Amino acid sequence: MSSDTRILVVDDTQSFCFIIKGYLEDAGYLVVCAANGAEALVELEEGRFDLILSDMVMPEMDGVELLRHVRSRHPQLPFVITTAHGSVDSAVAAMKEGADDYLLKPLNREELLLVVARLLEIARLRVSFDRMQDTERRKFSFQNMKSSSALMGGTLVAARQVAESPRTTVSIYGESGVGKEVLARAIHIASGQNMTSFVAVNCAAIPETLLESELFGHVKGAFTGADHERAGKCSRAEGGTLFLDEIGDMPLSLQPKLLRLLEERVYEKVGADRPIPLDCRIIVATHRDLNTCCEQGTFRRDLYHRLNIFPIAIPPLRDRREDIPQLVEQFLNIMRKHQGKPLPGLSQAALNQLLAYDWPGNVRELRNLLEYATIITGGDLIRPEHLRLQQAGSSSEAMAEDRITLNLSFSLEEFSLDSINRQGMDWALAQCNNNKSAAANLLKVSRKRFY
Repeated sequence: MSSDTRILVVDDTQSFCFIIKGYLEDAGYLVVCAANGAEALVELEEGRFDLILSDMVMPEMDGVELLRHVRSRHPQLPFVITTAHGSVDSAVAAMKEGADDYLLKPLNREELLLVVARLLEIARLRVSFDRMQDTERRKFSFQNMKSSSALMGGTLVAARQVAESPRTTVSIYGESGVGKEVLARAIHIASGQNMTSFVAVNCAAIPETLLESELFGHVKGAFTGADHERAGKCSRAEGGTLFLDEIGDMPLSLQPKLLRLLEERVYEKVGADRPIPLDCRIIVATHRDLNTCCEQGTFRRDLYHRLNIFPIAIPPLRDRREDIPQLVEQFLNIMRKHQGKPLPGLSQAALNQLLAYDWPGNVRELRNLLEYATIITGGDLIRPEHLRLQQAGSSSEAMAEDRITLNLSFSLEEFSLDSINRQGMDWALAQCNNNKSAAANLLKVSRKRFY
């Protein structure tokens, strides 16, 4: 046990405090005693405590009143009530007021230490969990989703708007790797929800025969192998967000049940006939055109309209190349932390190649490419030879090194500053597959000036 774990013992009987203090100090805890609730509140104002052990019956302020004061200021602080054998009912009442446990006098040393150790461990796990939650909130916050692209900017504005309506169904469209689940989590967090109530189901990754049970749960005996009742993902999403990824791949046989969930906010476990209410937001995502799927008969038209209340499209990375430099820096910062390397960054030639590439795998491909490059560089500057770009035409010999060499040729009549600028712009457009934003970035000018 950590030697700085502080416990406040509150009791008006001095001999009791002396005995309990001895038990706890022998176990390695730091102990402070208070004769009543008023003294305990003074101690709490002056110092930090990890647990309070308080008698129920005391003059001036009893244990329940002290508990109420503590909960108003320190809602997570472990609080144990001690009481005589004849006052079990009052101890139970204290539990209803928010006490974590109670002990009957005279206290058994082993029982006391077990209760204290258990509550301190629960408090430690709670703090650790809260820190993890805070980390996840920061990771998926809209604050981390900045964009220089007008297209992506409109997407983020729409996402922020719908986050303020925590029960509105959202449909997110975009190619594989653009970050559909990341945006869904950002909407969830901005709605004020707990990270643990974001429940994701990949409709394409689960076999059709198991998807219904995975989503809704099942009762015992519902099918071969169902030897016990099981809650589904819907149950876990109560009060939060149910994220259905690759909704375009959901089997037709299951789509009517999803439609009922959306319209009536109820579902049934496999093998049951009792509807279960569900209060959560539903966000779906797909790389498919659901309207085309409806025309092909693989997706229900009524379900499509029910899902398409608030559609959001995420543009592919090739249509927002101006975001590549800040995405690179964002990913490198993450990798600096995870790998423990300085990772100075990219050479200009490497960045030029990234700007000219078509990105069939979108943001996911960019991150994976950078992770590979940071590993093989050994902490040095990332250069073109470190990039595993999949398209042979994504770079040119003119950008193979950290220098750019242009071979410009003019007749005497044609030669002018305007003609030099024009050929330079034509060259940049050729390197960037005719993407004007990327060409402007390559020439280190604003898009407006480029036009």
